[in-house]
Amino acid sequence: MSTIERLAALAARRANALLGCALAALLAATAYWHARAGVHGWPLDAVAGAVVCAAVLLRERGRLAAAVVGLSAAAAAVLASATITGYPAGQPGSVASLALAVLAGSAVRALPARQAAWVTAAGLAVTAAAGLIAPQGGGHPHIGLQGWLAGLAAGLLLRLLEHRRRAAAEAVRRAERLALARELHDLVAHHVVGIVMHTHAAQILARKQPDQLGPALADIKRSGTEAMDAMRSVVALLRDAEDGAVLTAGPEQLTDLVRRFEAHGPAVELRLPAGESGWPPVVASTVYRVVQESLTNITRHARGARAATVAISQDSTDLTVEIGDDAPPHPPAHASPRGGYGLVGMRERVEALGGTLSAGPRPGTGWSVRATLPLRAGDRP
Repeated sequence: MSTIERLAALAARRANALLGCALAALLAATAYWHARAGVHGWPLDAVAGAVVCAAVLLRERGRLAAAVVGLSAAAAAVLASATITGYPAGQPGSVASLALAVLAGSAVRALPARQAAWVTAAGLAVTAAAGLIAPQGGGHPHIGLQGWLAGLAAGLLLRLLEHRRRAAAEAVRRAERLALARELHDLVAHHVVGIVMHTHAAQILARKQPDQLGPALADIKRSGTEAMDAMRSVVALLRDAEDGAVLTAGPEQLTDLVRRFEAHGPAVELRLPAGESGWPPVVASTVYRVVQESLTNITRHARGARAATVAISQDSTDLTVEIGDDAPPHPPAHASPRGGYGLVGMRERVEALGGTLSAGPRPGTGWSVRATLPLRAGDRP
């Protein structure tokens, strides 16, 4: 169990303990007041309330069982008060009604849909029947039904919020899996293809020109080294994802990214907008990925580059990021494309947020990638 999970479990236990103390205090105060007022049948009300409250405190061990026990105790108390003691309330007591509301919310929030529906129907049946038993003008004939409906509403709201949270988390995981697939393709696959091609060439040379085999084997070694470096980059990406950099990427994460890049690439000048007050998470993560992919492409393709720039600017509506290098132009026969699947992935990310991306040679020397993102992209569904 992680530290966060342990803290959450501890907070839940403390909240349950506080709830138990509050219910016990209310139950004792209600029993005392009924006894002083000479209300008939108050011991039965107190016992039923104690059973329902106990079910509330033990609900984490089995929410369905707790709901069944609580409803059974409430139904038994209502029938007993109407047929044996003659107590005219005909409804669970106020403390029992409050405890039943907690059981209702707990069941609807956490139980499977079918079980939650059964508990909902059973609770409505018990409280509605109790309302019919209650004599006209006797006490508060609808307190049990109102409490049960309030608990159901609260539980349903929490269930919907949890569903939305899980759906959002799954969407993020799915997007990151796709991002990892793009990274694997662009950072590793082409190196493996190169190794295969060099191996085929070495086999041909071994048959026809054995004296030329040395350079071919050196090419295989170099391609293997590049593949290992690419794999290390993918591992670094995974570590960033585990640390939450993708979801909380901002100026600090971009600075760290540039520092890691400079360890094995040309120097980078990072220009951030003055007075930056925070970008929407989806915009920040997209900027991070565009910068990461562009710097990776510089390492792989920009032979001879001595410096690179990452310039980010923003106005009231848009954020613009431009990444460029000063690599000299190469003859077409030896030039490597600056794109492939990585450029497609960047464009997909940017256009999904309503932005635009362009990439191509800079006037004179080097290559440039420019992405413009609307700052309100975080509000898009």
